[in-house]
Amino acid sequence: MCAQGPTPPEGRFRTPDGDESYTVLLGGLFKHIALLALSLILSLMLSSCSNGGTVEGHKDSGAVTSESSTVPSTGPPPSASTAVTTTTIRGPLGSGEPVTLAFAGDSSFQGLTPRLLNDPDKVLSGIAPVLGAADLTMVNLEAALGAGGSPVAKAFNFQTPVESLDALKAAGVDLITMANNHGMDFGPDGLRASLDIKTSGIMPIVGIGNNAAEAYAPHIAEVKGQRIGFIGATDVLDASLQASWTATDNQPGVASAKGNNQARLIASVSATRSLVDTLVVYLHYGRETETCPNGRQVELANDLVSAGADLVVGSHAHRLQGIGYLGESLVAYGLGNFIFSPGSSVGRETGILSVTVTGSRVDGYQWSPAVIDAGVPEPLSGPSANAEQAKMARLSACTGLASQPSGVP
Repeated sequence: MCAQGPTPPEGRFRTPDGDESYTVLLGGLFKHIALLALSLILSLMLSSCSNGGTVEGHKDSGAVTSESSTVPSTGPPPSASTAVTTTTIRGPLGSGEPVTLAFAGDSSFQGLTPRLLNDPDKVLSGIAPVLGAADLTMVNLEAALGAGGSPVAKAFNFQTPVESLDALKAAGVDLITMANNHGMDFGPDGLRASLDIKTSGIMPIVGIGNNAAEAYAPHIAEVKGQRIGFIGATDVLDASLQASWTATDNQPGVASAKGNNQARLIASVSATRSLVDTLVVYLHYGRETETCPNGRQVELANDLVSAGADLVVGSHAHRLQGIGYLGESLVAYGLGNFIFSPGSSVGRETGILSVTVTGSRVDGYQWSPAVIDAGVPEPLSGPSANAEQAKMARLSACTGLASQPSGVP
C-alpha cells in the first residue's frame, strides 16, 4: 500500500529554527516557494502508486499486473483522476522487453454446460498448452454470461454459466471481450448478471459496461514492464436491438462501433494510446461465412490503426480470414469459431494467433491451427497443421495487407 504524501500546510511557514518573522520579512516569497516544492513532492509520491492487482493464473514468464481504466468517450485524453498514467516518458519500445499475446475467436460454449459444471478445468485441456504459452491471452465470449434474464427475440440466443470463466482461466486465457451481437442475448437482466460477474473480478472483461465510459474503457495489464491496453467493440448488432443494446452515457450495454458510436471508439483508442506501450483492439465485425474482409472491415481497421492501435483482431464471420500488416500494425480480420458448435467442416477450422510485440513494435506472429471437435478446439500437428497454415496464407491474399510491416524489406 502506498504511503500518503504530506498534507500541504495552510497559513504561515516557519524557518527551521521556528522563527516566524523570517517569512514575514520576505513578504511571503518563502511561502510560495515552499508550497510549490511540497506540491511537487506530493505529486511525485502519488504518481508512483499503482492501483492494479496481481492476476492469478498460469503465466510464469513474468509478473503480470492488471487494472481497469476509464477513459472519456469523446474529448481530450484522460487525466490522472480518471485513468492510469505513466510516470515517465517512454519510447516506442516501452521497457524494451518482448511480450507474446495470443488471441482466439468466437466462444459460446454451446452444449458444454454439463462439462462446465462437472469439471471446468478439463474442458479445454487439449488446447491449453497453446493458450497458456503466451504472456497474455484473449478470446471473444460470444454469449451472455451467468444465469439471469430471458432470451430476447432473435434467431439465436447464447448464454453460458460463470464456470466458463473457470474453464478459460484454467486453459490460460487472461481476459475476454463481450462486445458482440450475443452479449445481451438474455436482455437487461442477463446483462446485469454479466456485469455483476465482471465486477467480481474473476476475469477482466472489456466491451460491456454500466455506461459508455465503462464499456469503451480499456483493460490495462502490465507484464515484463510493458503496459498493454485491450479495448473491445462490436460493429454487428441486430437493427431492432441496436438502440437498446448500445451503451450510452445513461444506459448499460455493449461498446458499439456502429454509426455515431464509431467516434466513441476512436476517442477511446486515441486516449488510451498515451497510457500504454502496446494497444490492442478486438472487434466483432464482418459478414458471416465470408472469408475475405468487406469494405467496412477495411475502413474500421484503417481508422483504428490511424488512432493508435498496434493490433486489430477480429471475429464474427464464423470463418477464418487473413492476417497481415497495415503499416507497422498487425491486422487479423477474422479468427473464426473457437469454442463453438458449427454446422460445417469449414466452420470447424480454427486456431490461435500468437503475436510477439515490443512496445508498439510488432516483432512477428504465428498461426497455430486447430480443429473444433465436439464444441472444443483441439490443436493440429504435422501435415494437417501445415495444410491449414498454407490455407491461412492463401486467405491473406485477399486482405490487401502486407506480409511485412512497413519499412521492412
